[in-house]
Amino acid sequence: MHVKTSRDSTEVFEVCAIEATLARIGGKWKALIMLRLFVRKRRFNELLRTLPGCSQRMLTNQLRELESDGLVRRKVFKEIPPRVEYSLTELGKTQEPVLRAMCEWGQVHVHHMEPNFAKALKDAP
Repeated sequence: MHVKTSRDSTEVFEVCAIEATLARIGGKWKALIMLRLFVRKRRFNELLRTLPGCSQRMLTNQLRELESDGLVRRKVFKEIPPRVEYSLTELGKTQEPVLRAMCEWGQVHVHHMEPNFAKALKDAP
């Protein structure tokens, strides 16, 4: 895949598959947001409460990027007061093996415990 850089529209370079993946789910919050959405649909404030240290603005930006990349669906209910729910799209659900591998690597190599993705999902606030 060839991508133009933002610095110089004439500069073109090859993007490896890892870079493409990190462009979609990289950063401090995206994988954590997706982990919580694997458990169940969430409303904005519920997500915000489960991500200590994440600002409202950062969560908004990360959700917009995930939605723009087709990984998260934003559903607005026509109610008063308005209600918005976030969930994973079918494409977002395909990230499960990537998140599982990241989680299990951290469990084994950082926390020195047995790999258990189901426990991480259960423990996701």
